[in-house]
Amino acid sequence: MTTAASYNAQQTTIDGVTVVHLEDSAHHATVSVAVSVGNIAYEYIVNGKNALYFPYKSLAEFKAKPNLCGVPFLAPWANRLDQEAFYANGKKYTLNMSLNNLRLDGNKLPIHGLISFSSLWQVVEAKANGSSAHVTSRLEFWKHPELMAQFPFAHTIEMTYTLSNGVLEVTTAIHNLSADAMPVSIGFHPYFQLHDAPRDSWTVHLAASEHVVLSKLLVPTGETKPNEFGDTMTLAGKQLDDVFTGLPDNAEFWVKGKDEKIAVHYGPHYKVAVAYAPPGRDFICFEPMAGLTNAMNLAQEGKYKDLQSIAPGGEWKESFKIAATGF
Repeated sequence: MTTAASYNAQQTTIDGVTVVHLEDSAHHATVSVAVSVGNIAYEYIVNGKNALYFPYKSLAEFKAKPNLCGVPFLAPWANRLDQEAFYANGKKYTLNMSLNNLRLDGNKLPIHGLISFSSLWQVVEAKANGSSAHVTSRLEFWKHPELMAQFPFAHTIEMTYTLSNGVLEVTTAIHNLSADAMPVSIGFHPYFQLHDAPRDSWTVHLAASEHVVLSKLLVPTGETKPNEFGDTMTLAGKQLDDVFTGLPDNAEFWVKGKDEKIAVHYGPHYKVAVAYAPPGRDFICFEPMAGLTNAMNLAQEGKYKDLQSIAPGGEWKESFKIAATGF
C-alpha cells in the first residue's frame, strides 16, 4: 500500500481474486480492479455510487461465472471476425477451434479475442503520489502456447489504471516482440450506469460523423452513411448496437440522466466507437476501438484503410478517460 496526500493505492486478495483499490479521497472517488479476472475494473465509485455496471454480489460469483461488465479488455481482436480465421501481412491464419479458448457469438463467429477474463495478468506496480493513484499490470502473451496458437504474434500488454482529480484514465501499451508487423485490432467494452433517472430518459451524445453499415451478422460491409442520430438523442424506445467512425479530435461520448453524467474521452488512436444499449437493460456502453469490427479481414479485402500495426520491436500506446460528474 502507498499513500500520498489524498491518494491511495492498495493491493489485496478478495475471494481468491487479486484486487487493487485506488482512492482519491478529495474527490470521493475509488476504483477497484480485478487483476486476476481479465484485469477488469469493476468499480468506479463516486460519492458512493458505482458508475460501472457490475451485476454480481461478490467477486467469488464473478470469478466462478464471469461475463462482460465493468471495463473489459478485448484482444487481440475486438468484436467479431467474419470467419474462423484472420489475415495479417497478406497471410491467412486459421483459428484452432479445438483449443476451446475462443468465444463465439450467437452466429458462431469468433468474438472479443482470447483474454477477456484471463488470470494471466500480473501487477507490476501499484502506487500513489501527490497527483494520482495508479496500478500497472502486465500480460506476457508470448509465453503462452495456447494464446500464440491462435494469434502467433509475440507481444506483451501493459495496462495502467490511473485515478486523478476524480477521473479514471485507462492506458494500454502493446510491445511487439515479433519479427513481423503486428496488426492492432483491440478495444474496450466499458459498461456504464446512471442512478438518478430511468434508462429510457437518458440522453446520449454520439461524437461521430459516420455510421458504419453492418450486415445481418453485425459485421461491417465496408460502407458508411452519415450519423443520423444528431447531436443528442434519448434512449426512449431505442436500442443501440452500432459502430461509428469519423471521430473528431478529443472525441467525447456521454450519457446523462437528471444530474448524473458519464463522459468517455477517446485518445486519437481509438478511431472507432461502438455504442451498445440493448432494450430493457439499465446500462450503456461506449467502446473505444483501435479499428473496425473485423478490421484485419476487411483490410485484406481492401475495404478498410485504417488498420493500425506495430513494427517489429515497436510499441502501440493509447488511453481513454472516464469522467463521472453529478453523482
